[in-house]
Amino acid sequence: MRKRNLVIWVSLLVALVLQIVPLPTQVDVYRPDWVLVVLAYWSMALPHRVNVGVAFLTGVAMDVLVGTTLGIHSLGLSICVYVLAANYQRLRNYSVWQQAIIIGLLSALYHLLTFWVQHLLTDIYFQVDYLWPVITSMVLWPWVFWLLRRTRRQFSIS
Repeated sequence: MRKRNLVIWVSLLVALVLQIVPLPTQVDVYRPDWVLVVLAYWSMALPHRVNVGVAFLTGVAMDVLVGTTLGIHSLGLSICVYVLAANYQRLRNYSVWQQAIIIGLLSALYHLLTFWVQHLLTDIYFQVDYLWPVITSMVLWPWVFWLLRRTRRQFSIS
């Protein structure tokens, strides 16, 4: 039982690390939302284990790692995971490509929420570059889905 939970937490930890790995400035604009994509998979596959509470805790960890105001990423991730958890039975029946579109929409929601809160707290302005991760998260989804599904089956996580 602990080994199964450990796999989920390790995958979230890897996503957090991928989210903060230094990249060149030209490439950093396109960084996918690793944490959102991994949380989306686990909340659709195991909604009774990975839920809004896990998304909130992961968001707090991300706020600390990235250095933003505490709660910005927590709010965005919690709302996105709530939408997924409320519709997980329907979303499971979609093809991987249809799910990728849903992930793109959730990623756009996540970025718009985090921008909106940051705009209320600081003096930033919207740029189209904020939405490049939406495209890369959509493109990344089939591979992350395949990798995490294979991992879930290998470790018999249910």
